Amino acid sequence: MKKTKFIFLALIFMTFVGQAQERKIKKAENNFDNYAYVPAINSYEKLVEDGFSEERIFKNLGNANYLNANYQEAAKWYGSLFALENATIDPEYMYRYAQTLKSLEKYTESDQWMQKFKSALANDQRAIKFGNKLDYLDKIESQSGRYTLKNLPINSNASDFAPSINDGMLVFSTARDSGLISKNIHQWNDKNFLNLYTAMENEEGEYTSATKLSKNLNKKTHESSTAFTKDGKTMYFTRNNSENGRFERDSEGVSRLKIYRATLIDGEWTDIVALPFNSDVYSVAHPALNHDDSKLYFASDMPGTLGQSDIFVVDINKDGSYSTPKNLGNTINTESRETFPYVTETDKLYFASDGHPGLGGLDIFATNLNNTIRPRVVNIGRPVNSEEDDFAFIINEETNKGFFSSNREGGKGDDDIYSFIESKPLDLKCYTLVSGMITDKETGDALTNVDIVIYDSNNKIVAESKTKADGTFNMKGNCESGDYKIVASKSDYNSGDKTFTVLEAQDTSDVDLALEKIRRIPINTELISYLNIDPIYFDFDKFNIRKDAEISLQKIISFLNEHPEVRVEVSSHTDSRAIDSYNLSLSQKRANATMDYLIQKGINPERLAHKGFGETKLTNECSNNVPCSKAKHQANRRSEFLVIE
Repeated sequence: MKKTKFIFLALIFMTFVGQAQERKIKKAENNFDNYAYVPAINSYEKLVEDGFSEERIFKNLGNANYLNANYQEAAKWYGSLFALENATIDPEYMYRYAQTLKSLEKYTESDQWMQKFKSALANDQRAIKFGNKLDYLDKIESQSGRYTLKNLPINSNASDFAPSINDGMLVFSTARDSGLISKNIHQWNDKNFLNLYTAMENEEGEYTSATKLSKNLNKKTHESSTAFTKDGKTMYFTRNNSENGRFERDSEGVSRLKIYRATLIDGEWTDIVALPFNSDVYSVAHPALNHDDSKLYFASDMPGTLGQSDIFVVDINKDGSYSTPKNLGNTINTESRETFPYVTETDKLYFASDGHPGLGGLDIFATNLNNTIRPRVVNIGRPVNSEEDDFAFIINEETNKGFFSSNREGGKGDDDIYSFIESKPLDLKCYTLVSGMITDKETGDALTNVDIVIYDSNNKIVAESKTKADGTFNMKGNCESGDYKIVASKSDYNSGDKTFTVLEAQDTSDVDLALEKIRRIPINTELISYLNIDPIYFDFDKFNIRKDAEISLQKIISFLNEHPEVRVEVSSHTDSRAIDSYNLSLSQKRANATMDYLIQKGINPERLAHKGFGETKLTNECSNNVPCSKAKHQANRRSEFLVIE
C-alpha cells in the first residue's frame, strides 16, 4: 500500500513538473512568436539549463540569435539542433547554419553544409550561386585590400548605422540613450528605438558631435535610412508603421516598415507623407535615389519577393507620382536578405546580402545597373566585409570616400559607422574565373611559376598568368560563351594544353594539367644503347637502309620528336675489308642514307649532323688481315647516333 501511494505521489509530482516546464516552453514560444526575441532567448536558455533538448527549442534559439545578428550564438544552437537524432530539419536551417559557421571563420565546414543545402534545394538561387562560385573566397580575396577604414568618433555604445549625406552633413540612425523610459525599449533586440541624428565635419575632417534631427521626423517609433534629393529639399526615410506618431502593429504583432517623404520648408522638415506602395502587411524600407532623382530603390518583402527581402525600384514621375514597384530579379535577389541599396552617380548599385557567397552575416555587394545583358554581382572584399554584418554602404565616386555600417568586433557599440577611402576602383567588368592546378606528370608534385595562357577560338590571347606556390592558378577569362584553350608551359617541361567551354558566363574550375618533364640527355650519349634498341646494320658493301633497321630508326625518330631540344650526329662505319679510302667513302654514303631517312620522316635537318668514319672505330678485334666470322664483321657495319646538343 505504501509503495502504491509513493508511486501515485511521484506521478502527481512528475505531472506538476511537466506542466510547469510546458508553461515555460509556452511562455518562451509566445515571446518568440511575438518577435520578443531577447526574452525568448532568456527563457529558452533557462530551459536548456534545466536539461531540455527539444528540437523546437534549438530551432528557436538559433533563429532568435540569427535574427539579432548574434551569429556565434546562433551557430551554437543550430549545431545542437543538427546533433539531435531523428530531427526533422528544413533545408533553410542548413543554410543558416552554414552562414553562422562563417562568423567563426569555419569556411570549410560552412561549405560542407552549403553542399548539403544544395543537394536538398538544387533550384534555390543561393544554391545555384554557391555552385557557380565554389572558389568564392578566392574571388573575394581578389577584390580585397582596396579600402582604408576608420571608426567614427560619433559612434556610441548603442547602434549607429545607415549613413547618408545631405549638403555636407552626415545623417544617420542611432539607438543611443535619448532619455526614453523603459517602455520604449524594443523587445526584438532589447534596444532603444531608433532616431535620426546629424553631424557636421569639423576642420580636421572628423565627425565628433551629433545632434538629433527635427521632432517632426523623430517619433516614438524607429526612424532610419535616409535618402536626399540633389537639391536637399526632399528626404525619404524609413519608419515603423505608426498612427499619430505612435508605434503600431498588424494582426500578426508585427510593426511593418514604411518609407516616408518629407519636404524642407523654411528650414523645417514638414509635409511628411507615406509613399503609396507602402502596406500594413509587408515592409518597405531603406530608400536610395539614383543620380538624377528619377528612380527610387528600396528593400521590401512585398508580393513577388524571392526571399526574406528583395531590392525593388520605382520610377519617380515628373508629377511626383510613382510607377509600380519592379523587382530587380534573381541576378541580384535571392531567397535570403537583400537590403540597404545605394546607387552611385554612374549607376553602380551597392547593397547588403546574406544570400550571395560571402564572409558571413550580411556582406556588401555591387553591380553595374547599366549592364543589362550580363550583370555581374561582386563581393567588394575585405576589410569592408567581415565575418559579421556589414551594410549601408555609400560612396562619393569623385573623392573615393564613403561610409558603411558594421557590427564587427572592435567597435564601440552594436553597430558602428565607419568611414573609408577607396584606393583602387572596384572591377565590375564581366569575367569568368578559370581555375585549376598544374602538376608534374610523373611525381604528381605541384609546379610553381608555370606560364598559363588562355586562347579563344580565334587563337587570340584572352588572359595570361602564372601558377602559385601550390601549383594552382586563378585567371579572369571571357564571359562570352564558346570554346577556349589553356596552354601551360615551363622550362624543363613539355608544354600541355586543354580545351574547355564557357556557357552563360559561368566560371570554369578544375582545369588541371600534368606536364611531362623533359629528360635532359647528357652530351655524347649514344642513343642505340640509351634507348636499348637494335643497332642499325648494313649489308656488305651496301649503304641502303635495311627493313630490319627501320624499326629501330622509328624509335629514334619518336625520341627526337619527344625531345625537340636534342641535336644528334649520325656516325656510320664499315668493317675492315677493302682498302681504307674505299671504306671511308662507303661509310659516308651510309651516314648520308641514314640522315636522309630521318629527314624524310620529318626530322629537321638542322638538328642533324653526319659523318663517315670508315673502319677507324671497329667494335671488336677484326682489323685488317685478322680472320673473323661474318657475325663479327656485321657488328662493325653500322650507324650510330651521338647526342651533341
